[in-house]
Formats: sequence, structure tokens, C-alpha cells
Amino acid sequence: MLKFYYSGAPNPTKVALFLEETGTPYDAIPVDTRKGEQHKPEFLAINPNAKLPAIVDGDVTVFDSSAILLYLAEKTGKFLPAKTDKARGELLSWMFFISSGVGPYSGQAVHFRNYAPEKIPYAINRYVYEGQRHFGILDARLATRKYMLGDTYTIVDMNLWGWARMLPNVVGGGDGAWDKFKNIKRLVDEINARPAAQKAGTLKDRYKFKTEMDEESMNAMFRHLKEKVA
Repeated sequence: MLKFYYSGAPNPTKVALFLEETGTPYDAIPVDTRKGEQHKPEFLAINPNAKLPAIVDGDVTVFDSSAILLYLAEKTGKFLPAKTDKARGELLSWMFFISSGVGPYSGQAVHFRNYAPEKIPYAINRYVYEGQRHFGILDARLATRKYMLGDTYTIVDMNLWGWARMLPNVVGGGDGAWDKFKNIKRLVDEINARPAAQKAGTLKDRYKFKTEMDEESMNAMFRHLKEKVA
């Protein structure tokens, strides 16, 4: 059975969505990042980058949420666009746009707004601005089509959903943040209503993850606080 290493963060949740959408049997293995379990040798052997999610499918290991979604979609033949060069180009472009832009900038925006020991205005402005810019591009795309690749729900929409459902946490402004991103909100609401998304959202409740952001958590999640390079 496929082993799925997860936490309650956005990136593992989008993989859980795909697994639930396809009814793929999986063994959910929690990795508590606030306890530092991602740095244990047994997990580093699976993902040397010490990040969630990761999967082990027989003798195949895949980490990075976009890579996992693409692997699973191609293996199952589900939630992919039409088999044309044009559709393939769009699929890869938007998958990598989300993995190289939306995810990193959203994560850094949340970090500097909420967890950094110092509130650095330049850093906050930089990452919130880039978060808004990336979401703006996606919102404009969704203004002219139902889903990211047209009329068909695909892994690109799942990939976007993982972070998009947390959009107010990224850009600030509470629920009012959605006023600028109404097309993304439409897509998020539609996916949230799917039974698979509801199951994916409760996966984190199967295990009692640590919730305190104490010194142990800060050191486990933000190792640069202890291991300075300069």
C-alpha cells in the first residue's frame, strides 16, 4: 500500500485531496514538524529536504507536492487534461508556476507575518506583495475559464487549492482579502464542497499534532535560528 507522509500543512493536504478523489488506498503516516520529526534519519532517507509531503509507492519514492500530484495523476490516468501538446504545456507551466512561485512566496509571507522573531517591514512587504502578485495572475486566469486548464478539473486546481484556501493568511486582511480574488474564491469554494476535500481537510485530525509554537517548535521548523551561517 502507498505510504503517505503528511502533516496538516497546505502541501500535504493537496496530496490528500488527490488520494481521496481517486479512492487510492494509502497508509497515512504523520510527521510532526513542531517536534522535529522531519529531521529524523528515517524520514531524511525518504526526503533529504526534510519537508512534507512525501510518498513511498513500492520501490518508488517521490517528494514535493507538485511532483507527487504529477506522478499519481500519470500513474492513475486521472485528473489530467487532454493528451495534446498544448494541454501538456499548460499543465506543466501552471504546475511549476504554483510550485516555484505560489508555494514559496506564500510560505515566506506567512513566516514573516506570523513567526519571524523580528517584524521586518521590508521582508513582510516583499513576500506579501509577491503573494498577491502570484494570486492575481491566477485570479485573472480563472476569470476566463471554470478551471485552471479550461472546463476540466485537474491536478492544477488541486495544486492551487492547497495554498489558495489559506489566502487570507498569506496576504492579510481577513475574509476581506477575498474581495480582490473572487475567481480564486469561487474555485476554492467549489473544491471545498467536494467530499474528497472534506476528507482531506480532516486528515490532520487523525493524529494529535503539536500545536504550541514554543522554543522546541521554532528550533525544529526554523533551524536557521540555531544554525547561523553568518
